[in-house]
Amino acid sequence: MEVQATGTSPLYLFEKFEVGVIHLDAARNVVAMNDFARKVLPVGEKQPFDKLVTSFHPERSKPKVNFLLDQASGCPVASSTPMTMIINIPEQVLLIKVTRLGDHLGATTGFVLVFYDVTQVVSQEATPATADLPAPANLRLNRIPTTANHRVAFVDTADVLSLESQAHYTRVLTRDGFHFCNLSIGDLETRLDPAQFLRVHRCFIVNLQAVAELGREGSKTLIVLKGKHREPIPVARGEVARLREALGLLAKH
Repeated sequence: MEVQATGTSPLYLFEKFEVGVIHLDAARNVVAMNDFARKVLPVGEKQPFDKLVTSFHPERSKPKVNFLLDQASGCPVASSTPMTMIINIPEQVLLIKVTRLGDHLGATTGFVLVFYDVTQVVSQEATPATADLPAPANLRLNRIPTTANHRVAFVDTADVLSLESQAHYTRVLTRDGFHFCNLSIGDLETRLDPAQFLRVHRCFIVNLQAVAELGREGSKTLIVLKGKHREPIPVARGEVARLREALGLLAKH
């Protein structure tokens, strides 16, 4: 029976994804890649062939790629499901999967790194380009990619209450609880709508629509969010005025 894919179905979206494929040897050096990977990655600039796969990744992404390969290098039974990760590069969001290759004895002979450009799934144009204005450097996220149990789920930004930095990763809070995102809070900040989200602290971004209370505890300003997750969020002293203005508590100058 033939399966029909509609314009909004996951199957239709999956069929539209272009796929990049990179072959690594057991030492994690690049052996080969397909044409789409050549187009997306800075091959001409750094010529990564016969070099470590991390040689053409930005510094903030290298720990993530190494973690992905470390996990894939583990027990063949435990790592039979390809490891999944999301990374952010200028103007694109990539979903990466890594799986181990083995010989007839099960010894590791290399890895296959596969990535999909999921930018269209999670983004929308920030501002249309005009004759006077250039096209936006980044596309706005309307869904945040999160990972759990080697699976990727997309959380609508309207459902996000706050985001909390966890080193190179981010903890995303919704009314349902916390979700894990491979992207850093800095990556997310550049892609989120500044009219909806405000970075109030080096470790926190809040959805302005989710703010229930704004109060003080001594010299500290704190935010209480709507819903059952009411643990206060600290506001950096330098961000208080900007937050109050965004909430309509301070007249614009």
